[in-house]
Amino acid sequence: MHYPQGAPIDPATTSRGSDQTGMRAYNERLILSVVRRHGAMPRADIARLTGLSAQTVSVIIRNLEQDGLLLSGEKQRGRVGQPSQPMMLNPDGVFSFGLKIGRRSAELVLVDFTGTIRARMHQTYLWPVPDNILHFTLSAIEQFTAQLTPFQQSRIAGLGIAMPFELWNWVEEVGAPPADLQAWQSTDICEALSLKLPFPVLIQNDATAACGAELTFGSGPDYADYVYFFIGSFIGGGVVLNNTLYAGRSGNAGALGSMPMGNGFVTTAGQISRPAQLIDTASLFILERSLKQQNIDTAPLWAAPDNWEIFNPVLDEWVLLTARSLAHAISSAASVIDFPAAIIDGWMPENLRAKIVETTRSEIGRLNLQGIIPPVIEEGTVGVHAKALGAARLPIFSRYLFDQNVLFKHIQ
Repeated sequence: MHYPQGAPIDPATTSRGSDQTGMRAYNERLILSVVRRHGAMPRADIARLTGLSAQTVSVIIRNLEQDGLLLSGEKQRGRVGQPSQPMMLNPDGVFSFGLKIGRRSAELVLVDFTGTIRARMHQTYLWPVPDNILHFTLSAIEQFTAQLTPFQQSRIAGLGIAMPFELWNWVEEVGAPPADLQAWQSTDICEALSLKLPFPVLIQNDATAACGAELTFGSGPDYADYVYFFIGSFIGGGVVLNNTLYAGRSGNAGALGSMPMGNGFVTTAGQISRPAQLIDTASLFILERSLKQQNIDTAPLWAAPDNWEIFNPVLDEWVLLTARSLAHAISSAASVIDFPAAIIDGWMPENLRAKIVETTRSEIGRLNLQGIIPPVIEEGTVGVHAKALGAARLPIFSRYLFDQNVLFKHIQ
């Protein structure tokens, strides 16, 4: 199964059916989605939230248990009536691979049905090359699969890929030879991996995938609508509307890195000036460039985002520039859609993320916000693995779950 780059994926629309088989599949997805959203719960609560009869819920749950997708917990005695038995997702019921292809590093994760990372492999490079990414991915998948039992191997839902669309752009910023990045223009990584793997391969913009990870595994469900920023080698973003990841017409909604930033201009290596964008002022490659100017080793930026205190005071200057840029971007987004929240995450230590959020809150208060209600600015909770987790989310939702919008329609 192969989905072209840019094609928005809407798993919910693939599960509806007018016949009895289609309705059963729909209800199975609904029950699995409710349990995933709320955690372990008894059959009575599942029936109440889904609007299904107790008898229907019992039949479907029995089938899902037999299929290895649900587990029954210990019986719990209440004050009145028969003891209840909570149902929960079986972690070993589904597995999925998630691949993040970044401009400075790649990451492959194996996650279970609950979103727990079971295995992870990370690789850094100066810039990505298609053949190297293919070798890294296939080698890691083979290694991780060998660690699973035969039953677990049979439960692999697929591979999700999170990568920047038009990866070949911004060649000067990453210092890559144009030919290496332009090779991506003639490489369909999804098709190349589909030909090598026995399961579905799906793809999504990397920042959109990270936003999906926050929606599914993080604090995203706390807000029906929010604008999301992920600070990586290049900053990107995503949009959630009505509890649903909004991909847009081409799958590239929330391309916040391309947001114009006032009247500033950036001069490229060819001495051609262009209007500055958020990507030029709030990305890690800006920090990397400043560190190199101070003859500071930048390898720790991409190897492990644990402790970056060694980068001070250059780091402090970058935080202030990033926060000012984010404040501008958040206020601009809020002028179009009345977002109640803006969530900021990224490839960085948690204490640095907290500092950026705190500084952004301060900087947005300095802006002229007449006519705009500024959103609450919150930290993301998924962190450095958000893009890979968001990628792994794709096959699981495509085959077993509903997106949040369909789910909330049933539980409101």
